[in-house]
Amino acid sequence: MDELPHILVVDDDRRIRGLLQSFLIENGFRISVAASAAEAREQMRNMAFDLVVLDIMMPGETGLSLASSLRAAGNPVPVLMLSALAEASDRIAGLETGSDDYLAKPFEPRELLLRIRGLLRRQEQPARSKADVAFGPYVFHLQRGELRKGAEPVRLTSRERELLRTLAANAGAPVARVELAPEASEEGARSVDVQINRLRQKIEEDPSNPVHLQTVRGAGYVLHAS
Repeated sequence: MDELPHILVVDDDRRIRGLLQSFLIENGFRISVAASAAEAREQMRNMAFDLVVLDIMMPGETGLSLASSLRAAGNPVPVLMLSALAEASDRIAGLETGSDDYLAKPFEPRELLLRIRGLLRRQEQPARSKADVAFGPYVFHLQRGELRKGAEPVRLTSRERELLRTLAANAGAPVARVELAPEASEEGARSVDVQINRLRQKIEEDPSNPVHLQTVRGAGYVLHAS
């Protein structure tokens, strides 16, 4: 149990706290909850968390203020903001405080799960990003963003390079379309399919029957490393 990622859910709505707690426990996380920023601070003084799911609009100190103070204190814990405010300016305000992602209410629980898993994977990437990732006759260098087929370089667009970097950093694990979008959004996710097809033209012998870069129904895409 102690090896499971530990998430702190901060929301003044008891019903939402309970729903999120049950849902995330069912999906393999340890969960602690807090009803206010003050309660969250107390919990973080006594425990280390892998991620904080933080509601913006709370009585007293807001989630924005809490996130800002965490960053000012040098606390690097990933923060996923939740808010009923869906305007672009509200999303920007959340990200400017140092939060790592933003999800507007109401949201699909599945999307929340994908966002959380994406943030946790990003935390692991630096340790994994030193190695080259090989698949079939190809080798991709994560840090330089270089793809080679044997000794020959393969030309990539900047967008293809970023897609491949994310997929290679998570080789063997499905990555959601929304996580591959330039801005983690459903609109951006729709363009991912087009970019994936273009990338397959460069790395698959038969792009219509891919071996290395495969679709995982309901989960996204996965790059199978050698």
